[in-house]
Amino acid sequence: MTSPLPAYVAPVPVLALGDVLLVSLQGELHDGTAEQLQQDISRRVAGSAATGVVIDVSGVEIVDSFLGRIIAEIAAGARLLAARTVLCGMRPAVAITLVELGLTLPGLVTTLDVDRAFDVLRRSGPGRAAGCT
Repeated sequence: MTSPLPAYVAPVPVLALGDVLLVSLQGELHDGTAEQLQQDISRRVAGSAATGVVIDVSGVEIVDSFLGRIIAEIAAGARLLAARTVLCGMRPAVAITLVELGLTLPGLVTTLDVDRAFDVLRRSGPGRAAGCT
């Protein structure tokens, strides 16, 4: 019996805008894609002059505990590599789901949209904590 071929994991684009990496999540994010994204962001932060990561989840309607954990781990990894992470565009239903799952994403800055996320990163210089807006 032959083993099935591994499923193709379509990468999530990570765009560099100056010293900020912008990631826009759209639709359902499969586990393999989420893990690949975590590795891609870590590599991009480590291999560039990126000081910030903006993760836009406005296109995400459903979040499970795995995706919530991956987002928290992306932020923690970026922080260890001296980059701040801002999560933006969260829908109310997604926020409610995260709370119901017990995932509060400690230390992760959130904003309502991408523009405010960039404002937070601009206002908080290296080594300064950014607040929620």
